[in-house]
Amino acid sequence: MTTTIPTENTAVIVVDMQRAFFDSGDSLGRAGIDVSPLRHAIPGTVALVDAARAAGVPVMFTRYVYMPGMVDFGITKGAKASDRIAANSLGYGTDEIELIPELGARPDEVVIDKSRPSAFYGTRLEPVLTGLGVRNLVVCGVTTNICVESTVRDAGQRDYATYVVRDAVAEFTPERNHFALFGMGWSFGDVVELADVETSWGGTPSSAGTPQPPVEAPLPTVAV
Repeated sequence: MTTTIPTENTAVIVVDMQRAFFDSGDSLGRAGIDVSPLRHAIPGTVALVDAARAAGVPVMFTRYVYMPGMVDFGITKGAKASDRIAANSLGYGTDEIELIPELGARPDEVVIDKSRPSAFYGTRLEPVLTGLGVRNLVVCGVTTNICVESTVRDAGQRDYATYVVRDAVAEFTPERNHFALFGMGWSFGDVVELADVETSWGGTPSSAGTPQPPVEAPLPTVAV
């Protein structure tokens, strides 16, 4: 069944679509992390941003950025932590923290910097949403299992109506992508297709989204 996504009191949250997450020559790639699967998120995210602008829906971007000296890197280090610290990965002032040019971020669009997975934690996102009267969030970006899911969980717990665009997110593995979408759709928001958003907002479905390949082994579906 097609889901209708409102334009009123709605914003698009584009999570961490930064050069470091897509360019194997940047710090994550140099640390041995294969970032190529994340490129599945680019076409759908670009199309979603275009649809939002055409419909007059505000677009907001987040960036994962650490302060100078990596002083906010945290105690829980995560994958390849020592290599990332040594490389000043996602460090303030580096070129790799910039949003990818395909998005064409505009000077009047909000950019929220964060140093934890959730876009709500320790940022100005919620005051901005409150100031704009936003109660509905359409979320896309990378990575599905970490920053997208953390943001969606926090949004759901704050009673935002939340929509995750399946073919505008990506994860390092199809399995993680699948289970993240499964979990978000179970309790925290609606998992929708790019075409649902484009149609709801008066556009023509573009078929631009390139979802990650399905997992090979059968996985559970929702059953209550």
